[in-house]
Amino acid sequence: MNEAIERIVIVGGGTAGWLAASRLASSRRAKAGRLLVTLIEAPDIPTIGVGEGTWPTMRATLAAIGIGEAEFLVACDGSFKQGSRFDGWLTGEEDDRYLHPFTSPPSAPTAELLAAWQAGASELTFAAAMGAQAHICDLDLAPRQRAMPDYQGAANYAYHLDAGKFAALLASHAVQKLGVRHISDHVVAVARDAGGGIASVATRQNGDVAGDLFIDCSGHASLLIGNHLGVEWIDRSDTLFNDRALAAQVPVAPGSPVASQTVSTAHAAGWIWDIGLPGRRGIGCVYASRFMDDDAAEATLRAYIARALPDAPEVPVRRLSFPTGHRARFWEGNCIAIGLSAGFIEPLEASAIVMIELSLNALLDNFPASRAAMAIHAERFNELFRYRWDRIVEFLKLHYALSRREEPYWLAQRDPAHVPPRLATMLQLWRDQPPSAWDFPRVDEIFSAESHQYILYGMGYPVPADLPASERAAALLAENRQRARSLAAALPANRDYLDALRPDSNAAAAR
Repeated sequence: MNEAIERIVIVGGGTAGWLAASRLASSRRAKAGRLLVTLIEAPDIPTIGVGEGTWPTMRATLAAIGIGEAEFLVACDGSFKQGSRFDGWLTGEEDDRYLHPFTSPPSAPTAELLAAWQAGASELTFAAAMGAQAHICDLDLAPRQRAMPDYQGAANYAYHLDAGKFAALLASHAVQKLGVRHISDHVVAVARDAGGGIASVATRQNGDVAGDLFIDCSGHASLLIGNHLGVEWIDRSDTLFNDRALAAQVPVAPGSPVASQTVSTAHAAGWIWDIGLPGRRGIGCVYASRFMDDDAAEATLRAYIARALPDAPEVPVRRLSFPTGHRARFWEGNCIAIGLSAGFIEPLEASAIVMIELSLNALLDNFPASRAAMAIHAERFNELFRYRWDRIVEFLKLHYALSRREEPYWLAQRDPAHVPPRLATMLQLWRDQPPSAWDFPRVDEIFSAESHQYILYGMGYPVPADLPASERAAALLAENRQRARSLAAALPANRDYLDALRPDSNAAAAR
């Protein structure tokens, strides 16, 4: 039981598998020759490929594995993401809109900032008062200038990307530059060791592949953690109803603006995502099948596309069904589930890829030296990620629980029977005091107190009474307005920035 952990076997490719391979193969242990990383990927199983939104954490991830920012943006048809905008979530009326940006409010007590907003800037939305990023997004501006070092910017940012191209970039980089062993084959059996863990997996054409630690990145199939180890699935559809999606890729005209944020537009039984890339927009309809059938959902999606891009050709639509929930445990024996094999919840706040990153960070920061220590690491990992999944469910539910829409779907969403008890308690508390670090005390909270503030006050939640006035807070909000004007004058448009990385796109636009 004291054998060193040196052979890592990843089952499954896609974003989860190749990110795992790249992070592990670029780690200090791998560079010292103490890790051998093998990835087994079925050659005929396509990736889901619709997860196009990331978090700012992706910048550190790309830097850690050695991919340059321009290389990434060009290879993945990438663009900048500076937050998420929610249209129609409160009432569905024309002016119903708010932003959840990536930049935090100024460093001052939240109560004082709220008082300053109410007293001196109430004509602005909460996000616009708390920072310059809302103005940058309104103007479709990039968060950085090209002369800046890679992964640094004037505002916090993440990316939109083509998920299929991203997986391909990671695969090429992992194999060619990081030394990952790639086996294109099907896993057909799993062999147990004397301690009940996994000793090896059998492949159809390449025989047995032995390992010390196995990472299940096999997606919804969950070949190792679910099918073989039998870790149960915890259904969360009683809280989050959506279980289907329609996805379309709509071409855009050369030179057209590229949005700086994901746009999520509410409809009668769900919401529509709209993600701008240089060459196309990824547009999809998320919905609950118990409230809307497939034909009505497609009609809703096509009506949105017709409004947003009236000159666009009719495009095919891809249908997806998904379970809502997660595993009871994510590390079982010597197997860790990362990605869809660990769980999936509707992509409202782009939590899928960041959960992959956070899982890999937790593994690498607490890597088991031997099998003897693995049970300790597994227990801590499982406790941490159950906490994170619970917080994701609550945060996504917050968007629904605050709505005033009257369709049956929205009424059911805010029925107290479907609101998690902790969220209900927090909503009661937040009538008296704003969300704070006392409510979210973990290191690397997946959704911070500031994120909850943007949703609450973006959706018109009552600001607590008798907040303390502060000249300093008022001055900070005034500085935000000045900074917004300065950045608007200094930053390039997304389209200009991204086209400059692709000389061929400039030539095409000129023709």
